[in-house]
Amino acid sequence: MSETKKNVKLRSAEWFGTQDKNGFMYRSWMKNQGIPDHEFQGKPIIGICNTWSELTPCNAHFRKLAEHVKKGIIEAGGWPVEFPVFSNGESNLRPTAMLTRNLASMDVEESIRGNPMDAVVLLVGCDKTTPALLMGAASCDIPAIVVTGGPMLNGKLNGKSIGSGTAVWQLHEQVKAGEITMHDFLAAEAGHSRSAGTCNTMGTASTMACMAEALGTSLPHNAAIPAVDARRYVLAHMSGMRIVDMVWEDLRLSKILTREAFENAIRVNAAIGGSTNAVIHLKAIAGRIGVDLELEDWTRVGRGTPTVVDLLPSGRFLMEEFYYAGGLPGVLRRLGENGLLPNKDALTVNGKTIWENNQDAPIYDEEVIRPIDNPLIKDGGICILRGNLAPRGAVLKPSAASPHLMQHRGRAIVFEDFDHYKTRILDPDLDVDENCVLVMKNCGPKGYPGMAEVGNMGLPPKLLAKGIKDMVRISDARMSGTAYGTVVLHVAPEAMAGGPLGIVKDGDIIALDCAGGRLDVEISDEEMRQRLADRAETQVKGAKSGYQQLYIDHVLQADEGCDFDFLVGMRGSAVPKHSH
Repeated sequence: MSETKKNVKLRSAEWFGTQDKNGFMYRSWMKNQGIPDHEFQGKPIIGICNTWSELTPCNAHFRKLAEHVKKGIIEAGGWPVEFPVFSNGESNLRPTAMLTRNLASMDVEESIRGNPMDAVVLLVGCDKTTPALLMGAASCDIPAIVVTGGPMLNGKLNGKSIGSGTAVWQLHEQVKAGEITMHDFLAAEAGHSRSAGTCNTMGTASTMACMAEALGTSLPHNAAIPAVDARRYVLAHMSGMRIVDMVWEDLRLSKILTREAFENAIRVNAAIGGSTNAVIHLKAIAGRIGVDLELEDWTRVGRGTPTVVDLLPSGRFLMEEFYYAGGLPGVLRRLGENGLLPNKDALTVNGKTIWENNQDAPIYDEEVIRPIDNPLIKDGGICILRGNLAPRGAVLKPSAASPHLMQHRGRAIVFEDFDHYKTRILDPDLDVDENCVLVMKNCGPKGYPGMAEVGNMGLPPKLLAKGIKDMVRISDARMSGTAYGTVVLHVAPEAMAGGPLGIVKDGDIIALDCAGGRLDVEISDEEMRQRLADRAETQVKGAKSGYQQLYIDHVLQADEGCDFDFLVGMRGSAVPKHSH
């Protein structure tokens, strides 16, 4: 045994390393699975945290992925123990997977802390599984490595590639505008999701996979290898090998998830045209590890960064082309060579710095990963807005917005909640034109418990019929990373929590100024105070008990990452007292 290994006290030895009654019981119970005695003798026990579920189609291939991770762990001299955690898949889970992100993180945290493992491999894929598992692992601060399931193959329609998620929004608007028939719309289903994996656009799943790699929590190329590509399983095997060495090196998450790593991730999010959801998820992960990340960091670090990845919903291509063009390593090289990677020395899970890993990364297609001087968008950094309508901030994704609407004044058309929107938007007598601003209330963390992805409101059919493709839309909701449009999201405080969004009326003039970072309703301070004082208290619809009530009572606002107030912070991996 090397000196390094002699000096590392294995956490699992608290269970398996004693020659007494407790050691006997822990080893004996595990041996009923056919594990030989020598596997308990000084080997790192590696947890494989698996979000496999047939109800989470993005992650439905994770049983096979886990088997490859296990091979790597055994080859490197560790012993794998796979365990399930709550799988919050966005595609089926109602009302939204965001409602259970924090629940999943609690499952992960307590599973890690309470069980005999020295490190953990996090199998993530669908949108909220990535932040949930990183949040839970960060609160324990043991060695951890991310293995993503990968994006699905390109969708196909009429012989051409279509993007999962994004195509749905586009096709649905075309139906409403009378451009295609319902038969054409439904026929597109067959080629929309052609393989295992996550959305093949730069939606939240691909964004968070890129964030995990940019943060240094995964091996290079983890973000973009297609789910069904054999190289995805090779990466799983290599990650299994690497996590064993991380135990002996005591390379815990707190050494990787530093402020410098988060700044790199913010810059990368701008370069890839990443989802607005990354703002909330990175804040929540940072809160668990103890990094004080603020909305202003997105302005300070992200603004001015060109979007160089030409990918739907902002651009043309899909995740398959992105991987074949060089994947995230190509983007990191592009940024680093042009002085746009803030912290080249940030440590990653393979023990090397982010720049050592990516400085020589090849770029095979400059249509997909564009040069800095020929970007998709000159400034793709998430736009942080403040003003009397959003005192604690709101966000907008410039790479998905219409340039002519980035500075805009318009008359408010107000929807009190999502149900009100669904009925009122279809009213042929609705007094609306393309210059109006659609405003939806009560869809934030508390208001639509879980802050559903309903912020990208569809346009009024009568305007779609005129050929209008975009309008300014404002809400306290989120939107899918696969969606597009000039959409202001995450208005904080939300209407249900007493925010000024709740007092906006039909006909109010709203001013949006992305360059200036402003979002205001043009009423006097006195009028604002009076309306806030006169407003009747709004009650959350739905459950008054169970998990949903816990969520409403304890969820923080969007600018704070929507974590639970009692979950913020690192509680560590101290071994709980045994019960025998």
